[in-house]
Amino acid sequence: MFVSFFPRPKPFFLSAIAWTALAMALWYSYASSLFGSSEQGAVGVALFWSARSLWFDLYFALAVLIFAGAWMWFAPHPWALWSILGSALILFTSYFQVQVSVAINSWYGPFYDLVQAALSKSKPVTVEQFYGELSTFAGIALIAVVVGVLTRFFVSHYIFRWRTAMNDFYISHWPQLRTIEGASQRVQEDTMRFATTMEGLGVNLISAVLTLLAFLPVLVKLSGVVTELPLVGAIPYPLVFAAVIWSIFGTGALALIGIRLPGIEFFNQRVEAAYRKELVLGEDDPVRADPPRVSALFGNIRRNYFRLYLNFMYFNIGRIVYLQTDVIFPYILLGPTIVAGKITLGSMNQILNAFTQVRTSFQYLVNSWSTIVELISIYQRLRGFEAKIGGEPLPSIETRAEPKAIV
Repeated sequence: MFVSFFPRPKPFFLSAIAWTALAMALWYSYASSLFGSSEQGAVGVALFWSARSLWFDLYFALAVLIFAGAWMWFAPHPWALWSILGSALILFTSYFQVQVSVAINSWYGPFYDLVQAALSKSKPVTVEQFYGELSTFAGIALIAVVVGVLTRFFVSHYIFRWRTAMNDFYISHWPQLRTIEGASQRVQEDTMRFATTMEGLGVNLISAVLTLLAFLPVLVKLSGVVTELPLVGAIPYPLVFAAVIWSIFGTGALALIGIRLPGIEFFNQRVEAAYRKELVLGEDDPVRADPPRVSALFGNIRRNYFRLYLNFMYFNIGRIVYLQTDVIFPYILLGPTIVAGKITLGSMNQILNAFTQVRTSFQYLVNSWSTIVELISIYQRLRGFEAKIGGEPLPSIETRAEPKAIV
């Protein structure tokens, strides 16, 4: 799965994490100060091409080129350009999208304060000022749309290159792999699903981490007027504390509820593959795919899907209740502050948006659990290929019989 696309995956990923940590430490401790502090109060597209932003872009490119050059020299790989430089480009666009969110959050303050001033008639507001703020947002949104479209186009090619690498690797070992149950499906379908799902989860994880780095300081600064929480009382950094505790609670609860789903999804793929294989063989051999055999195979599919539906019902009850409560959770926390009139409409929207960004980042597993279940199932199926190629025993789940009971 990884060795076909990345050079020496284990040391590669460990070195990538170490190099990223070193580059970030150097940036925050020294390099970022070369062009002064970030532009306080700056709003709009000018944030993206300020001297400090352009210096970061150059710094990122230099760090990537040094890392990529070292690995291409140390462990040449036919897919290195796509796996190393392509991954770096996806990482950069994830960072850029977080900066778009930061720019929009900065825009919230002056825009909603302007709306509040106009509605309360506390100071004169002209139509030109109002539409000027909207044009500022339009400029940010236009850049976000262009970068987003180009990124998705590139990511589509990146995913297909990864699938091609896995396909070539497995086909080169086809004589060893052809006897494994559902071998054709694993090569034809699971490779694409793995690359797509892995890229999506990876990008979301990176975005969650970068969002935390960008919005935690913003939330700390904006929540200065919030001195206490309902039921808890006065504590340092109350909104940050609430976001962390609430997200950990939701993640832990839903992971516990959905703990059986990966195994059930794996068996789903197994029984689907067995049914499809029998039908394909029946196209050329009249002895195969007889009604009793097909009925038994479809019965396995029915039983496993009903088991999957039941377990997803438990999971979705917990997930929907949590996410619906999550909508009003920040308003509950800000209730005393809003009632006391300690913040303006603009400040409230900035706080709510920053709080949502931080909370959502901590809820990465909550929002991705269904996809993670699918990825674990695909990984287990492809891991059987890896074991066969390496002459290792097949994973235990390959030989385990699916449960007969629905639950």
